[in-house]
Amino acid sequence: MSRHVISLEELLGHKLFDRSGQTLVLTAAGKALLPEVSKSFDRLEQTMNAICANPNANRPIRIHIPPTLLQQVVMPMIQAFRAEHPEIRIDISSSGAVGLPSNETDMAIVFDRPNIDDRVTDLLWMVRVAPVSSPQTAERHAGKSLEAFLADNDLLHVKLEDQPRGLLWSTFANQCRITLDADRGLAFDSNALAVSYAMNSDGVALADIDMFAGEIAAGQLVVPYDTVINDGFGYYLKLRPDDLADPTISLVRSWLIAHFAARQSDSADAE
Repeated sequence: MSRHVISLEELLGHKLFDRSGQTLVLTAAGKALLPEVSKSFDRLEQTMNAICANPNANRPIRIHIPPTLLQQVVMPMIQAFRAEHPEIRIDISSSGAVGLPSNETDMAIVFDRPNIDDRVTDLLWMVRVAPVSSPQTAERHAGKSLEAFLADNDLLHVKLEDQPRGLLWSTFANQCRITLDADRGLAFDSNALAVSYAMNSDGVALADIDMFAGEIAAGQLVVPYDTVINDGFGYYLKLRPDDLADPTISLVRSWLIAHFAARQSDSADAE
């Protein structure tokens, strides 16, 4: 093993370990390389396990998808993809993370604001949000200003990992220039759960009007005020540049981009 490490150091032109003491300590170059090596070994282990289980099967593609987008938009897409490409296996994970998830994936759809990192990034869906409620809640508070309507109802939040509880509502209030206690109310693990509570009980959720267009069209959900905003968040597809060389990952990426574009085009035509 030490011979391989020395060969790698010669190839890089940098020491990976400080050997001056009694124990080996990673250098800055070693610390930079370690996460990538760990990921490579994780992928190698997964592939080896898959081969042991079924030597004729391809390695599954691991995709992270935020829960509400998965439930409202991507589920029908997965069915269509499976019909077109039954030979490709997909493992799906989901979490309320903002940005990249903590678990290792081949590609991830992330809920985030625009940012620059070392990943290949494609915008799939730009979020347009507005306060939504049940028809009964809107009717009980008819005639009130937006500020009074929100003050007199529970605010329904979405729990975002490592983010303030009232982040999305405070962003909305700032853009609409209204005063709002953005931390009060109930919090849910996903926007789909918050919207479901708003439809079937009391409270006001902040929801993507395109994602919940079906519920709005069916009258299960109403948008009481014409206050649709772009809060800067969107859903982005991210993957490592080296993974584009994998034909299966490249195919999945192109398929998702095309079908998200078609879905948003259909939403625009419906307006």
